[in-house]
Amino acid sequence: MEKPEMVFNGHDGYDAVVLGSGYGGSVAACRLSMAGVKVCLVEKGKKWEAKDFPTNSFNLISASRMESQNLGVSFGPKDALFQVYEQNDSLAAMACGLGGGSLVNAGVMVPTPVRTRRSLKWPKEWETDWDSCEASAATMMRIQSVPPQFPIAKIMKQIDVGEVEDMVQDSIKLSMNFDIEDSSSRLPKHQNMDTCIGCGNCLAGCPYNAKNSTDKNYLASAIQAWCQVHYVVKKSYGTDQTGEIGGKRWLVYLNYLDYIKADFVILSAGVFGTTAILFNSQMRGLKLSKALGSGFSCNGNTVAYLCGSNGPLNGYGLDNKQLSKIPIQARPGPSISSSYSSSLGFTIQSAVLPTAYPYLLFKGITTFGWPTGFCPPHDPLLPQEVKAFQKITKKLGGILFMSRFRSASVHLLGGCNASSDSSDGACNPNGQVFDPEVPGLVHQGLYVCDASLIPCSVGVNPCLAIAAAAEHVCKDLVNNVLKYKTKTCTNYISKVVDQNPHVETHDTLKSSETSYVSVKETLRGYIAGMPCTATLRMKINLQNSNDFDDWNYSIMRKSLATLKGKVGGYVVFRAIEKDKLHVTDGEVKMFEVNYRTPYTQYMHYRLLLAAASGSRYVLEGKKIMNPYLFAIFYRKETTTLYVTFKRVSGNFAEDHHLGLNLKGKLKVSMIQLLKTLLSLEGNGKGRFLHLFLLHLLRTYMLQIPQGIHKEYTPTGSYNNSYPTSTFHELETGDGCIISCRRWNSGHSRLKFNEEKHPVLLLNGHSTESFCLPTEPNDLIRTLLTEGYEIWLLQPRLHPLNPSNNFTIEDIGRYDIPAVISKICEFHGPSMKVHVVAHCVGGLAIHIAVMGGHVSPTQIASLCCTNSSMFFKLSTLATVKMWLPLVSISMALLGKNKTLPLLDTSKASLRHRLLMYIARWIPRYERCTCNECEVFSGIFGNTFWHQNLTPAMHHWLNKQSTTKLPMAAFPHLRKICKSGFIVDSKGNNSYLIHPERMAVSTLYISGGRSLLVTPETTFLANKYVKLHQPGFTHERVVVDGFGHSDLLIGEESCKEVFPYIVSHIRLCEEGEDIVMINKEKKDGKEALDWAADPYQGYGGSESCLFSPLLVLFLVLLLVFVGFF
Repeated sequence: MEKPEMVFNGHDGYDAVVLGSGYGGSVAACRLSMAGVKVCLVEKGKKWEAKDFPTNSFNLISASRMESQNLGVSFGPKDALFQVYEQNDSLAAMACGLGGGSLVNAGVMVPTPVRTRRSLKWPKEWETDWDSCEASAATMMRIQSVPPQFPIAKIMKQIDVGEVEDMVQDSIKLSMNFDIEDSSSRLPKHQNMDTCIGCGNCLAGCPYNAKNSTDKNYLASAIQAWCQVHYVVKKSYGTDQTGEIGGKRWLVYLNYLDYIKADFVILSAGVFGTTAILFNSQMRGLKLSKALGSGFSCNGNTVAYLCGSNGPLNGYGLDNKQLSKIPIQARPGPSISSSYSSSLGFTIQSAVLPTAYPYLLFKGITTFGWPTGFCPPHDPLLPQEVKAFQKITKKLGGILFMSRFRSASVHLLGGCNASSDSSDGACNPNGQVFDPEVPGLVHQGLYVCDASLIPCSVGVNPCLAIAAAAEHVCKDLVNNVLKYKTKTCTNYISKVVDQNPHVETHDTLKSSETSYVSVKETLRGYIAGMPCTATLRMKINLQNSNDFDDWNYSIMRKSLATLKGKVGGYVVFRAIEKDKLHVTDGEVKMFEVNYRTPYTQYMHYRLLLAAASGSRYVLEGKKIMNPYLFAIFYRKETTTLYVTFKRVSGNFAEDHHLGLNLKGKLKVSMIQLLKTLLSLEGNGKGRFLHLFLLHLLRTYMLQIPQGIHKEYTPTGSYNNSYPTSTFHELETGDGCIISCRRWNSGHSRLKFNEEKHPVLLLNGHSTESFCLPTEPNDLIRTLLTEGYEIWLLQPRLHPLNPSNNFTIEDIGRYDIPAVISKICEFHGPSMKVHVVAHCVGGLAIHIAVMGGHVSPTQIASLCCTNSSMFFKLSTLATVKMWLPLVSISMALLGKNKTLPLLDTSKASLRHRLLMYIARWIPRYERCTCNECEVFSGIFGNTFWHQNLTPAMHHWLNKQSTTKLPMAAFPHLRKICKSGFIVDSKGNNSYLIHPERMAVSTLYISGGRSLLVTPETTFLANKYVKLHQPGFTHERVVVDGFGHSDLLIGEESCKEVFPYIVSHIRLCEEGEDIVMINKEKKDGKEALDWAADPYQGYGGSESCLFSPLLVLFLVLLLVFVGFF
């Protein structure tokens, strides 16, 4: 049971849910439903008709469940009628079914003794209306006196039991129907009962429909008042569980997955059941009193068995054949028909064993024990009871068998004791469960209403006392429910009016025709270096569609449905919580497709975890399946879950993170995977396996894009609102014509009270990263808003100024000095410039500064994204650079080193051949755009597609990057193979001049490495910290980004730009200050030289290396050579 944080069930829930249908639950269901409350009664046992009760030993054993804590074994169905528990020297028995213990007890209704009500533990608040509550319960259950005296009662009277230990005969009444005339007029409609025939089988369930069990009185009234009754059985149901928060206060979980929503929850599952539910809830974070589970009582019961008596006791029940031969006066009668109380404080009652009970159980194993033999009792009152038994046996004759158990009880009490204070009990006298955080505070809407409230032994049969306590609780409960409904009536009405009439809601308990499969999955791994294990239970709903039966149609159709389901289970993460973290709400989406990445499929997990400490956590995981090198990595990708683990506030919907955000990987081992496949359950196992294999085939082998792909149609209006710029044509020192664009800030410099340095932007190779007219914001507009003047360099590798013969060194030696000189023309020679560079632009600015072509005194600050004086590539990019692919490409290009990328371009045969080869080169993400395929085939993927908007992707490939100048590739290859900037001849001419890097720096890498790894910025940051400690040097790794999507991604303005702006602003403020913080420097010296904490962090492509990749590329080279 949980307070709802977030739910995925569309059902509106109930006003109240009652768990259990014994004396307490029946009263609650009846009183609430008669008050007009929408009630759901949950009972795990079935409804027992008179003809269903066991009448022989075989049927009784099959309807029983035994759990032995001593032996550690259990057997029998969990919803068996008889539930027997053995622990240490105690034995307890209870009933399971619609009606609870009233189905198989003797139906003895005795008022609560005065000595019990005078106990210090007895709640004084109950005394105000206890007599009226007992009277109300007695009326509902139609208790009656036994009309004739049956043999055993006569014998007990004849031997004058009253002389034994000063005992007095009690006047008892039973919840039996002894009316000889037709009593149907007194009963609720549809509840016809027969008259007791004295068969003596009451304790096995009345097979003649003469017992007034609660299903025939309280529950009958509840059902007439439209109380919905559900029977929770072993079978799982396949219902869709999509929806939003239903507004109810409580979730009642029936298993790991299925739950019911309600504003009020009434626990009436019996002493063991109610206490267990609360303990399980406590493990999921519900704060409860430390007194929970204490004060448990077996009501002082013990059992003795007398056999071999010469008296006509008739102590055994009769079967059908015997009934016809024995008159009613000579029959055993009800199971208990006489009772005697002693002044010493105990009561002795005669009983009749049903004919279904195996006699050996009582004469042998239960009494003497097997094989340990008789154990002496430890209760000081039991010796007095034994003496009384012996005196009665002496008068009756025969052999007395005493139980080997200190207590053998069917009258279990306590565990959630009612008390005025949470230190002494788990509930207040009105049944409300205490919240121990504040004295007197209770959990609103959570009640206990059964025998577990009784704080002490009653001393007699407690059925009437339990019902009376339930009647008392229900008076307060009904008032609170009606007040709450009145309070929320307005909100409820508006909700109903606004509800979408086309949204179907489902009850998680009702069966559906939807097929489903239950999956068990165990994942193990490490989160932030700490071991973690997740044991999950998933119920996946499958579509009922005949389309899946046609294999060919399924393969060729545009898309397959995402498999969605609910998740339950628990997570063991000892480093965070010592106890299990239980999944209180979870969902899984298998084979989900992002329309931006149609070749990639995902499995998303989202779990809300609750700890016993009260903390809440969210574990989100994702399996990524890519058609990279066909099916080489399918096993790894389908069994590896990349997870994030976060702590959240009490309100899950707000999703406020409280300082804990860990990342890691969990994996399914081959053994566990085999167990998972073998443990599949449900009516959709075959269809699930069919769909699973079909998805793998389409993803890895056929590589068919998923989903519906519509060609993006540009609006053509995005350029109208973009800030205007001035175009400047520049001539470099080597005579090359390049260009730049200048944006003057529309804000007055006086507004910022200072003159800000202009910002120079340097793009990567051939692609635009700063001026993005399709996006609502980009870095240029962000900096303009901050009041900075912007200069965007368009060097010789830009598609507007493509050169047929150049190197990256030329950009650093000629192009960058030319644009800085142009800026100085506007602002004077002493003006400094902030530089923001990406990829190749970062290489060029480091060549310019460390080569002495630009003085560091001209640089106000330097910010590089995925670039530095170092250049460390992913595995795929490194392999491509070491193989002679660049040399072959340059040979294919011939004299024209500029490759047209547009499909509509008139390309030469050489260029078309190179583009064809580029499409075949492996890359991590594939795309439906031909231009994007060619570009990523040459470079590798430069961005994660899911980070780009469709408009950005279309503009980048169809309008911005129309040409690819490749003349600098040989120099770029030398840099990539070296791992740092070198001159065009491959010599280390730059890293030997660290004194020239007297500049404040910020290096930014993508956390999900793509093309360039985070090691690039890690090494650079350590290099400048070592050689230029007097300046500010920072490094940032932004989670979820790859390479160029750091600047062109949809969320870049929120996740990346603030770092750049903050760095520039900081350098503006501390321009003439040498920022040396000795304490900070010395305190982090060890950490500064530690291994990169982001090594392998969130990466995908960098770890996917296989010798088969090299073989594939070599074969491709052979093919090109032959061509």
